[in-house]
Amino acid sequence: MGVITVSGIRVYAFHGCLEEETKIGSDYIVDVEIVADLSKSSLSDDLNDTVDYVLVNKIVFEEMQTPSKLLEHVAKRIVNRLLAIPFSIQEIDVAVSKLNPPINGNVERVTVKEQYKSC
Repeated sequence: MGVITVSGIRVYAFHGCLEEETKIGSDYIVDVEIVADLSKSSLSDDLNDTVDYVLVNKIVFEEMQTPSKLLEHVAKRIVNRLLAIPFSIQEIDVAVSKLNPPINGNVERVTVKEQYKSC
């Protein structure tokens, strides 16, 4: 098994329960970790034998463009899209962080994590 991590994906998006969040938008950071069998690609040196992290970034960007009230919903959609990649993925961890959330207090970010593990 191997791990592919795409971290610090910065996206400006319009998620939240407050009306101003869906109008003004906010900065987000998404981190993705994928556990899969990378033995074939490590020998073949062929992009077709692995999870393409360019595609991972594209999926994250596309899902972040669909507004949702809850970060949990966004994270689950990202996991579902990643599972649709035609590659045997064993585990996925997705963390979606909203920077400077509009809550009472000095909070740098809130983060929601969604995990998938095959049986």
